[in-house]
Amino acid sequence: MVSCLSFPSVFCKQIVRAMMPGGRDDEVMMSVKVSKREVVAAFLPVQEHWLPLSNLDLLLPPLDVGVVFCYAAPAMANNNYDDKMKPRLLRTFGSMVGALKVSLAQVLVTYYAFAGEMVVNSAGEPELLCNNSGVDFVEASADIQLRHLNLYNPDESLEGKLVPSKKRGVLAVQATELKCGGMVVACKFDHRIADAYSANMFLASWAEMCRSSSISIFPSFRRSLLYPQHRSTSSHHLNLGLDDLYVPLSKLPAPPPECPVTNEGARPADHLKSRIYHVPADQLSQLQLVASSNGCKRTKLESFSSFLWKMVAKSDAFDSAHDRPASADVKMRTSKMGIVVDGRTRLPGDMSSYFGNVLSIPFGEKSVSKLAEKSLSWIADGVHEMLSTAATREHFLGLIDWVEAHRPKPNLARVYCKETGDGPALVVSSGQRLPLADIDFGWGRPVFGSYHFPWGGDCGYVMPMPSPLGNGDWIVYMHLAERQLHFIESEAAHVFRPLTFHYLSHEGI
Repeated sequence: MVSCLSFPSVFCKQIVRAMMPGGRDDEVMMSVKVSKREVVAAFLPVQEHWLPLSNLDLLLPPLDVGVVFCYAAPAMANNNYDDKMKPRLLRTFGSMVGALKVSLAQVLVTYYAFAGEMVVNSAGEPELLCNNSGVDFVEASADIQLRHLNLYNPDESLEGKLVPSKKRGVLAVQATELKCGGMVVACKFDHRIADAYSANMFLASWAEMCRSSSISIFPSFRRSLLYPQHRSTSSHHLNLGLDDLYVPLSKLPAPPPECPVTNEGARPADHLKSRIYHVPADQLSQLQLVASSNGCKRTKLESFSSFLWKMVAKSDAFDSAHDRPASADVKMRTSKMGIVVDGRTRLPGDMSSYFGNVLSIPFGEKSVSKLAEKSLSWIADGVHEMLSTAATREHFLGLIDWVEAHRPKPNLARVYCKETGDGPALVVSSGQRLPLADIDFGWGRPVFGSYHFPWGGDCGYVMPMPSPLGNGDWIVYMHLAERQLHFIESEAAHVFRPLTFHYLSHEGI
């Protein structure tokens, strides 16, 4: 059902800048008005029960992940019937929002985890209470046209404006009407409940339910698929190198103090910013060619990640503030890069519809100077070797056992843990499975879609996704230090091109 809480109608304005088509510096002021807040619960009663988090879920800290989809205004019909002589429905924002809420209530019957609440159990661990408390649903309007949204800078145009803040539960949704008749549908969800694979499953099912009142993929919450095989610490874990990849939070040193500017030569603490680029298909092919120049063919993800790691290291090895090479101490620092590996195809049993986190983050660590100076194929060899160690059944089974041996202490991937003297770190997570064509709620596929993850830590986060143009280009969300972004845009402008609607070039936007 769709239940309305006693929230007052809120008028809130967020003034942001928006980039004109083609990337010009013109500014368009945008105000966002929230007109209604509701709670959408499952259409049918859900038996209240507890759903424990799996050992792989427990590796995730309490972080929220955003995802956003932009839709052009529905095309005006020339007549009242379609090709099959069925009456056409006139699409207004009100009718589309109504369809979104009704279908969300229906799909939550199956995806009941998203209507629950995260609580702490007697052992001090997070656990999901499936009580159908519902999903916060926000309706809003923005006095800006879709083509004027500054997608290149989502910190200004999306975060807290078109992407909702999650204040309760595990999922929040916002639908925003644009001045041109287009719409933005955005969600924010608790990462401890779902990885991108699971979220994609939910989003595609929600859209399918909205179009046809049924779904074809049903999620599996069988935690027994990820039960540990060995419940005690053993040398098996050490042989897999898991102590090098993960660490109990209790063993982490105190965070280093922030680095203020104390003299001319000191660097201020870098603030991480979010940017979205498009990477042309021919540049991806060229990177793959260069990364494979030693005779071993590397994947596009390996090649792209290696190039990005090299650029981040070079930005650290060069003091851009003074246009000179960085000091010897900086060059001796090490840089880490992790790549997220999905374990669904590596674990036994049918994991194709499993809902939850099935991830591991192996990482490599090399000196900044070597990354800056060595060839791309040399870096790609190391990235390939690093991924090979984690893309196995033994690795994921061992990781499940490793978490069990450390429970109930919380643990974290080491790549996220920055110690004093460490150089830059980043994580690359492939979003190539983002099913843009399937996120059609009945008024057309999105002209743009992206994950949005300004998580607030010191480690950078990068997600390459398919271009909605379907031409082999990538859309790349990057959350990196501002200094690194400036360096990359200067040194690799042919690869990383700021995303604008001029690139998307859809008619009617």
